Amino acid sequence: MRRVLPAAAVVAAFALAVSACGGGGGEPAASTAPVSDPSKVSGEVTWWDTTRPESEGPTFQALIKEFRAKYPQVKVNYVNVPSDQAQNQFQTAAQAGTGAPDVIRSEVAWTSQFASLGYLQPLDGSRAVDKAEDFLPGPLSSTKYNGKTYAVPQVTDTLALIYNKRLLKEAGHEEPPKTIAELKQVALDVKSKTGAAGLALNVDAYFLLPFMYGEGGDLLDVTNRKIVVNSPANVKAMETVADLISSGAAPKPATTESYANAMTALKEGKAAMIYNGPWALSEIYQGKEFKDKANLGIAPVPAGSQKAGSPTGGWNLAIYAGSKNIPAAQEFVRFMTTVEAQAKIAKEISLLPTRESAYANSDVQGNSDVAVFKPIMDTALPRPWIPEGGQLLQPLLEGYQSLVGGTSAPADMLKQVDERYRGIMKDWS
Repeated sequence: MRRVLPAAAVVAAFALAVSACGGGGGEPAASTAPVSDPSKVSGEVTWWDTTRPESEGPTFQALIKEFRAKYPQVKVNYVNVPSDQAQNQFQTAAQAGTGAPDVIRSEVAWTSQFASLGYLQPLDGSRAVDKAEDFLPGPLSSTKYNGKTYAVPQVTDTLALIYNKRLLKEAGHEEPPKTIAELKQVALDVKSKTGAAGLALNVDAYFLLPFMYGEGGDLLDVTNRKIVVNSPANVKAMETVADLISSGAAPKPATTESYANAMTALKEGKAAMIYNGPWALSEIYQGKEFKDKANLGIAPVPAGSQKAGSPTGGWNLAIYAGSKNIPAAQEFVRFMTTVEAQAKIAKEISLLPTRESAYANSDVQGNSDVAVFKPIMDTALPRPWIPEGGQLLQPLLEGYQSLVGGTSAPADMLKQVDERYRGIMKDWS
């Protein structure tokens, strides 16, 4: 699922000029056979990265330098593309047969869509996939389409409740809330006793899922090919969100830029709690409230009436089927998904590894944030890895915006989302 990130992140080149890649969106060629001496591979690889350039980008650029030292004959053109634009930009370029990168950092929900359109190179048996059995089952499942592998898991994630310990303590709470009812009360206590907002909401479809899962709801029933977004459970979830706002537990969020607003409020001590994932931690620690990292708390999302549930997210590395540099691209993907690369990423910016063995690495074990997120990740709920999966967010986002904006009641909002889904999933009941 795509998280909508600030579009202010500019597209930047890390190497020299970015070279356009040839090829079209036809049937992918067969996987390239392993090379006898990987260090002799030559070529030019353009990589579209979707991380935040200020807080996450430097770590990935450092990894590229390490790759270049090992593969001096491979030039890497690094391009940072805002994550809320990359999906459409890649699809447009691949369809046109010009301008697509050799490697794309693909959100887990995009991978099967791109594969179904013939835009990705199959990777089974290639050097890009090293020790597939070491990858966690959840992230690995997102790389498959019709029984073939089209990507390699780079990082995985989910959502948690991230909170300011000082503000909760001043409001009389030593522990974070474990249920939605407790969340509301803690938020109201923070507001009345500290003057800060209790909970800052992010108006984004991915961040709405824990409320739906908590009531036993979902978007689709994949097994029975049913659209289930318009359900009593989800109506209750939307009523819960609306109540958090109307009660004052959460200030009414803006329908745009709410992610940046929530992050700023947390970092500056103007809000006590947000929902967010491990990718946000490097930025949060730059805030004045968390110069002392011990003030930051991380806990599972509060449970609804049925359970506590967060979605599975993450990012894969995939190779464009029309790339003219497939051997070099395979080596790049292989390098960027090693235990060592994942350990560096976990140590420096707290992104969760996708390899089981990486969690035994001392650098990973030394990051307490990763240790807290790992059990939350282990209980995250899977999302449907189907070609249409990446198209389900926008209708839900627009519904969330109408709910917050007061133009749709919970039941009406879900009815509208359901109608949009039926235009996407045409043969589903």
